[in-house]
Amino acid sequence: MKGLRGVIGRVRGWRRGWHERSKLQRIDLYTRVTLCSITWFFAVSWGLLPLGETLDEGPVAMALGGAFLAANITQSVLSSHNLSAAFDDYRGTAPFPPGRLRLPAALQVLMTGLLVALAAVGGVKDEGLVLLVLDLPVAFAIPYVLIVPVRTFLLHSAAFSVAVVALLAAAGVPGGLLFGAFVSLVVVTLLVLVSARPSVWSLSVMWQAEEARDMQARLAVAEERLRFGRDMHDVLGRNLSVIALKSELAVELAQRGNPAAMDQMVEVQRIARASQQEVRDVVRGYREADLPTELMGAQGVLRAAGITCTVEGADGPAGIGAPAAVQAALGWVVRETATNVLRHGDPRHCWIRLARTRDAVVLEVENDGAGAGRPLGGADDGDGGGSGLAGLRVRLGALGGSLTAGAVGDDLFRVTATVPLTARPDTNGHLAPPPEPSAAPSVLPEER
Repeated sequence: MKGLRGVIGRVRGWRRGWHERSKLQRIDLYTRVTLCSITWFFAVSWGLLPLGETLDEGPVAMALGGAFLAANITQSVLSSHNLSAAFDDYRGTAPFPPGRLRLPAALQVLMTGLLVALAAVGGVKDEGLVLLVLDLPVAFAIPYVLIVPVRTFLLHSAAFSVAVVALLAAAGVPGGLLFGAFVSLVVVTLLVLVSARPSVWSLSVMWQAEEARDMQARLAVAEERLRFGRDMHDVLGRNLSVIALKSELAVELAQRGNPAAMDQMVEVQRIARASQQEVRDVVRGYREADLPTELMGAQGVLRAAGITCTVEGADGPAGIGAPAAVQAALGWVVRETATNVLRHGDPRHCWIRLARTRDAVVLEVENDGAGAGRPLGGADDGDGGGSGLAGLRVRLGALGGSLTAGAVGDDLFRVTATVPLTARPDTNGHLAPPPEPSAAPSVLPEER
């Protein structure tokens, strides 16, 4: 019973690890596993089945067949071990250690010698010999084709094929089998070439695109920070210069006993208060969520992440026809939920729906990533958090609205926000005093 529970727990751990990977990480893992499986497929099929003939050909043939099988398994293990380093070398992230090819090269020579010896003693014949020749270079060639240029790989493969055919001819293999062996070597060389390099090339291009997208997001965030810095400089720079000059003038007038010094300080006070209000206006405009902008930004960010995003009802009375305070509140919901879809889930589709009832506007954000664990929430979904969905609940609650979130079926996760049409901002122009959700600014992807 404990053993069964352990197996079930291990399977759940694998499934959880799979869901926690991004789509590109899944493709990367799938490609690596596929190339490894090709090696083992050849080893346990065409590299193993023909060796059954050696059981009827005497102890020498049996010993040679067993040695060939052991060398083949060892070569397959080394091939699987070297594949990750070959991937990194192809992508240019880390060079392949040359020393790791010495043992596989020696095993390749040993396997070739054992195959020729088997052919010489009659351990394998006819189709069995051709199948062994077909399996012979696979384990070594799959990592090797990723390390060297295509031309070098083809030249080395041609030289190896000629050497194998020559050795088999010297061992007394008839001409028809020699031709079959040569064709097998050509076929397996091309098979390795067209299966390994294009797959890794495609994967490398996808990784480069992912890195470029991350860099673009960081640059966008940096540009927004610079814009905000310029706005703050434009607001404060002029007024602070005036405050400094008037303060100096007030000091000079006070030292002379001129009553105009008081007038200058009153002016300094007025400018300081006006500057304070201007800073508030800049920050409020920077932090405020605008529903149309947030919808457009959510579509752009999700589509850039490979998630299809459909928006319904944005052009109707529930969208552009809703009061400004309601739009701002729903803009926060769109911002937070879109950010959490990227953070906590790996869906393929996301739907954003706006609908208007008699006395409220209802926003639904739904995605098909519920199987990924926490598709819209994270650690801040509970009641004790100060951000995320918990922060949205407090923000909407201050306006008389509500927010619910939960799974719908096995794959869908839905967040529903309801904001009454009578919602109004407070006296300071804000929608609600609680801490704002942990989302990225406006339409920009969150900095990673």
